[in-house]
Amino acid sequence: MRVLQKIGFTMAALAASTSAHALEKVSFGTNWVAQAEHGGYYQALADGTYEACGLEVEIKPGGPQANNRILLPVGKIDFLMGGNMLQAFSAVEQNIPTTVVAAHFQKEPQIIMSHPDAGHDTWESLKDIKILIGKGGFNSFYQWMIAEYGFSADQVRPYTYNAAPFIANKDMGQQGYVTSEPFAIETEGGFKPNIFLIADYGYNTYGTTVETRNELIETKPDVVKCFVDGSATGWVNFLYGDNSKALDLIKKDNPGMSDEQLAFSIEKMKEYGIVDSGDSLTMGIGAMTDERNKSFFDKMVAAGVVHADVDYTKAYTLDFVNKGVGVDLKSKLVGN
Repeated sequence: MRVLQKIGFTMAALAASTSAHALEKVSFGTNWVAQAEHGGYYQALADGTYEACGLEVEIKPGGPQANNRILLPVGKIDFLMGGNMLQAFSAVEQNIPTTVVAAHFQKEPQIIMSHPDAGHDTWESLKDIKILIGKGGFNSFYQWMIAEYGFSADQVRPYTYNAAPFIANKDMGQQGYVTSEPFAIETEGGFKPNIFLIADYGYNTYGTTVETRNELIETKPDVVKCFVDGSATGWVNFLYGDNSKALDLIKKDNPGMSDEQLAFSIEKMKEYGIVDSGDSLTMGIGAMTDERNKSFFDKMVAAGVVHADVDYTKAYTLDFVNKGVGVDLKSKLVGN
């Protein structure tokens, strides 16, 4: 763990200095096109939270034609939205000089869906059906499902991100994100699928991580702190306050995003505690612990996904999180 010896002033002092100095320009690359799952960052941009602590933030959306991950270590972007801790473990193994500084999803939003009223209404019953799983999922969380629960590779059928095969077959399961695929099934298939959030069955990686270069942590820890704290505050305001300006920015970056999809995603993030649950309730959104990272690493080693000799502790730092940022603000917004 790195100790932040270079933070010589508070966020308030940094904010005050912006009147005399130009804002620090930084860029944040997301891992997909703009959507509700990026809402906290758009909120912090829209309501001036980043600017208040000295940053001029540019959000660079990801997507099928973008690969923001390769831009981070070479300095083309300053912060990156990661998927989960597996990517961070891989960075350590490949000696890529990046580190996770916050985790804004306490739960991985990955799910398995099944048809209702077809005899596949429990987690255990999913072992009796074929499941549509993508290549990335098969090589990661599905290996854990095999090791931890006895699922079989023979059950897997290729998932091509087309809902039609699942909708047509009541004895088929499908992977997805709790904030997205169920909406497509309800819209296209006309029914609500059973949802099994794999995080609730023990797949305890953090999701939607924020990564940055080690060099930025060492030379400008105040910038990292501002971005992490600003993002936590942004998420609180997005989930519990007026998020209309953030939604406008999301739709500006992604004109194809519907109001119905945005509302569905926000509802599911709240319902399942994707952003705010567990440690984040007292330690602030973005919270991480050594114990949980070790637990997930050990599970991935047992599943054969990660090599045991990887020093997973180099994948993240707790120096910027667990300070309770946004907890009081949430209490005011929700009236507690």
